[in-house]
Amino acid sequence: MPGRFCWVELLTSDIGAAQAFYGEVVGWTCASPGHAERDYRLFFYEGNAAAGLMALPDEAKAQGARPSWFGYVASADVDADVAAITAAGGRLYRPAETLPKIGRFAVVADPQGAPFALWKDLSGMKPPELPPMAVGHVGWRELFTDDVEKAFAFYEGKFGWTKGETMDMGPMGAYQLFATGGDHAVGGMMKRPPNVPQPFWNYYFTVAALDETLEKVKKAGGQLAHGPMEVPGGAWIAQCFDPQGAFFSLVAAKR
Repeated sequence: MPGRFCWVELLTSDIGAAQAFYGEVVGWTCASPGHAERDYRLFFYEGNAAAGLMALPDEAKAQGARPSWFGYVASADVDADVAAITAAGGRLYRPAETLPKIGRFAVVADPQGAPFALWKDLSGMKPPELPPMAVGHVGWRELFTDDVEKAFAFYEGKFGWTKGETMDMGPMGAYQLFATGGDHAVGGMMKRPPNVPQPFWNYYFTVAALDETLEKVKKAGGQLAHGPMEVPGGAWIAQCFDPQGAFFSLVAAKR
């Protein structure tokens, strides 16, 4: 549905190494759909597509992009959304483009500089409805931004997102939960810490047990950046870097 996160993909400097790393850490299998002009692969968990994988494009490198996870928001009209986002002070990184019989997309950034993509499906394929926090899939999204109130106002006005609970994190400020449709929160927004160079979206992948998964991260060549720590509701999280330097997070119901 328009306004909801609909996909996530990894842009990386080494596709083969990334495929092996996430296969070991998250338990994904990988396959190529076979219809893309470039080497585009799909990660699967128990038969359901979970994420995409591709090489970091040269044009993205030229704009300073580094290996990273990248999210898509569903759009009913990509061109109209691009116009509205840029009019609101956002940025257009890649003009709208159609992949025949697959979808139309554009790469944009919100007014504070956090990049994401817009996507309108043209395939007619409906993905399966998965429960919140399904293992092997994105369980949470988190925006690091310079002004939480302004950021939320942008996404609320453009996509109809709604506020959930606001948590006081002391010196770190407020943590604003949000929903993109329905009544359950799917992510949070927080003020960007001083050591984070620019606003960005962070994605949490759900795993069965956190400590076991973190051991796999280390053995596969990744690095632990923060955690593990317990969060309100009883879940456990950790933030990591993969071997190519892409930042990602993990969430689990237990350690």
